[in-house]
Amino acid sequence: MREYLLVLLVAAGTTYLLSGLCRSLAVRTGVLAKVRNRDVHTHPIPYFGGIAMLGGLAFAFLLALQMPFLGRYATVAHDASAVLWSSLIITVVGVLDDKYDLNPLVKLSGQILAAGVAVLNGVRLFWIPLPDRIILLDDATSILLTVIVIAVCVNAVNFVDGLDGLASGVVAIGSGAFFSYTYVLAYQQGLERATTASLITVATCGIAIGFLFHNWHPAKMFMGDSGAMLLGLLMAMSAISYTGQLDSSTLVQGSDVVPALLPILLPVAALALPLVDLIMAWIRRSWNGQHPFAADKQHLHHRLLARGHSHWGAVLLMYGWAAVVSVGLVAIALTPAVNAIWMVVAALAFLVILTVWPVRTAPAKLGGAEADVVDKVGPDE
Repeated sequence: MREYLLVLLVAAGTTYLLSGLCRSLAVRTGVLAKVRNRDVHTHPIPYFGGIAMLGGLAFAFLLALQMPFLGRYATVAHDASAVLWSSLIITVVGVLDDKYDLNPLVKLSGQILAAGVAVLNGVRLFWIPLPDRIILLDDATSILLTVIVIAVCVNAVNFVDGLDGLASGVVAIGSGAFFSYTYVLAYQQGLERATTASLITVATCGIAIGFLFHNWHPAKMFMGDSGAMLLGLLMAMSAISYTGQLDSSTLVQGSDVVPALLPILLPVAALALPLVDLIMAWIRRSWNGQHPFAADKQHLHHRLLARGHSHWGAVLLMYGWAAVVSVGLVAIALTPAVNAIWMVVAALAFLVILTVWPVRTAPAKLGGAEADVVDKVGPDE
C-alpha cells in the first residue's frame, strides 16, 4: 500500500507542477479556448492539461517500476509500457484537435490507433461475465470488444468535460473506488496485490487530483481533448488489464458470478454519469435529426445549471452521484451487503432531493469550462 500511496502522490505532484508549465506553453503557442459568438466565457482559457497529466502518468509509472514491490513483476512492467504508448498516441491526437479542431472521423481513427497499440501489446479483454457463466473470448471478439470499450470510455469522459473541475473530479472518484476494490479484493482473496489495474487506477486518481487544482472554478486552464480522452482511455485500460491478470474462476463461488462481474461493472459505475450523458446525447440528437456528435446545451450539467444550481453546486452534485454509484458498488461488494445497500439507498434519496430542489429562480451564469461546452463535446470536441 505504501508504494501505491507514493505513486498517487507523485502522479498528483508532477501533474500539478507540469500544469503551470503547460499553461504557459499553451498561452505562448496560442492553443486557447477562444471566445466565440456562441460561447459565454469572457476571456480565452489555455489548454494542454492533457500534456501535464501524461507527464504525471509517465513519471508515476517509471517510479513505480523502480520500486521493490511493483517493479519485480514483469507483467505489470509490460502492461504499463503498453498503456504509456497508448496514452501518448491519444494525447497527441487530443492536442492536435485542441489546436486544429480535427474532423470527428480523424479523432475516432486516433482512438482506434491507441486501442490497437494496447491490443498489439496484449492488453485486451480476455473474458466477460454473464449472469450465469464466464465467457472466454476468442481473439477476434476480444480485439473488437477492447476497441469498443476504449472508444466508448474515451468519448464518455469527453462528453462530461463541461464544467470546471467536473471531469477530473468524477474520474478521481471513480478511479479511487476501483483501486480500493482491486486492492482490498486481492487482500481478502489472497491474490496478487501488484496488478496493472491497481497501478493504472491509483496513477489516474493522482493525475486527476493534481490537475484539479488548476481546473477548479474559476479554471486557470482546461484539460481539452488531450486530457479528457487520456482519462477515458486510462479508465478503460484499468478494467481491460484486470481481466488479463485475474483468473475469473477464483472469483466464482458455485453459481455466483457477481464477484466476477465487478471488474467489468466498476469502471462502468465509475463512469456512470459520463456514460448516461453520452447515451442520452446520442438518442436526443438522433431523435431530432441531428448528427450524434453535434454540440448542444442539453447535457446533465447544463440541466443542473438550468434548474438554478450554482457552478459549484452542480459540480458537487455530480461528484456526489459519481461517489454513490462507484463507492456504493464497492461497499456492497466488499462489506455486509444489507448495511451497504441501506446506506446507498439513503444517499441516493438525499441526492435526488438535492438535485430536483430548485435552489434559485434564475439559471446560474455560465463561466469557465462550461462556457466552452457548446462545442466541447463528443469526438468533435
